[in-house]
Amino acid sequence: MEPHAQTEIARRDPSTVMRLSRLGSLHQCRLSFMRQLTRRMAEENWSFSRPAFEIDNKGVGHAVYTAQGPDRAYSLVAFAHDLPPEQRSDRVIAEAWDATFALFDGIPTAQDIDRLSQNVPLQEAGRVSEAELSLSRANRSVRLWAHVVDRLAAGQQPDLEQIYKVGYLMRTTAVYGSGKFGAADREKTAGRAEVSGPFQIEMLSVYLTRAFVRDLVQHMAQVKGGDRTAELDPDIARWLGIGNSTGLGMAPFIVNHPVLFNNWIMVREEAISRVRSIGTASADEARVFCDVFARCKQSIAWWRSEHPVQMEKLAALNSDLDKIEEYLAKDDLTQDHPWNRLILWSETTLTEEGQELLASLILEPYGTLVDGLASCMADTNTAAQVIDGAMPVSAVRALIRNSFDWALNLDWAAAENCARAWYVSEEKLEPRLGERFEEPISDYEQPLAPARDATLAFEAMQDWPDDTPIAEFLLRHPEHRHSVRRAQISRIAPYGEIRDNTISAQVMPIDMLRAKLSFFGATHFDPRSDRWVRICMYSGAPYPEELNTANADLWVYPEVVQ
Repeated sequence: MEPHAQTEIARRDPSTVMRLSRLGSLHQCRLSFMRQLTRRMAEENWSFSRPAFEIDNKGVGHAVYTAQGPDRAYSLVAFAHDLPPEQRSDRVIAEAWDATFALFDGIPTAQDIDRLSQNVPLQEAGRVSEAELSLSRANRSVRLWAHVVDRLAAGQQPDLEQIYKVGYLMRTTAVYGSGKFGAADREKTAGRAEVSGPFQIEMLSVYLTRAFVRDLVQHMAQVKGGDRTAELDPDIARWLGIGNSTGLGMAPFIVNHPVLFNNWIMVREEAISRVRSIGTASADEARVFCDVFARCKQSIAWWRSEHPVQMEKLAALNSDLDKIEEYLAKDDLTQDHPWNRLILWSETTLTEEGQELLASLILEPYGTLVDGLASCMADTNTAAQVIDGAMPVSAVRALIRNSFDWALNLDWAAAENCARAWYVSEEKLEPRLGERFEEPISDYEQPLAPARDATLAFEAMQDWPDDTPIAEFLLRHPEHRHSVRRAQISRIAPYGEIRDNTISAQVMPIDMLRAKLSFFGATHFDPRSDRWVRICMYSGAPYPEELNTANADLWVYPEVVQ
């Protein structure tokens, strides 16, 4: 059999994959958006420059970082501020930050920078134009920032253990794109090859932000230390990522974009299926996997959380790592469908966290087999949003049953099954999750309970003849249009629906956040409640001046510390 012969191991069933506990256990992989971007930039030999760095001795001013691709340039315009400690907050309602940013489409003029200086620091209170592709802001990790400045100013390098523990000098509290606050709509860039994939604009903004933060901390150390100041060791700097604080605003996204989310999940499942179908692995492929596993184990050793749920998951994951290590010590990974055997073993031995880590890791030796799937992760199927009014009622019922059979017999009037309600805050127009029976929010509820709504639509169809066109039903029951649309979308998006109750008393919104952030490429998830989480982005990645095809991909896995 040829080494990459396909024996058609099927993709995992959506009823297994789309449970919230599993989605909340996903890890980054080759298809993650950050790694897609760094691979592309290296392969296309992008060039990078810093045409402006006008920061004063108080750390106030602006800088510009330009990324030049084959066809066009993108520039991060960064503004540094002298923020009093009492104004520093991760909350979306904050009004001031240590740094604010816009990703400019092209190379900004002095007039552009002046205009942005009057608006970007204000964030939502300001206005940007279609010349800007994203808007973002960040705050310092105060203790690590002070540590790095003080050490460098004294002519010393920062303590690596402190860097491993925190992972970033600044964390973003929002990276807005796709038309928010006047920025360019997605349509402006969707046809550009270099940013046509999901969230490539935002990933580029964060990548350039990281370079600015490194340069800013070096500048502030120089101000303090003068001639005795040490240059930050590139090997240490590489483990300084960009943090992010993500709250409930991200959770409804995966409910509101079923085709897009399906594409992410289905591409990952297809990649896993392709690798599981390999009959024999080469010795080199087995070696790459084992090397990545050892490096991944090192990364997980640095993963810290104080949230009881994540602490329990981390303890179980570390136990899983020991079991995987024992398995690998005894198994010949080159023979007899090794990756399928490994996945089947994991399903009976490991936690969901361990299973999903392995599912990501088996992709690593097979870039040529799976990386091309990244081109299928955007949502270009707008026709799916149009309801097919001729479809018979029986067919719609069957589609609902296929996605929500688990929900049709739930008592949706029971308090535990509808305890929560999603709504939008008046103050910040941000999604919130409230207690239905304790707060006056039911009248403002958003349609973010597809299982309940599909059940109501299914019940309303029960007395309608099977062959009735669904359009007739909707004329009488227009309140069910969104459920019928989602049911029809499921024909092309089998992974588009979460197979759990998003308004139950037990729902953990952080599972939805983790699912989305894993596709970004985030690591070291640190929930701070069931509703917001801190992560790290680009930790280990080469900086722009270092980026090449040799280091553009596996940077997410640290070299093993002896």
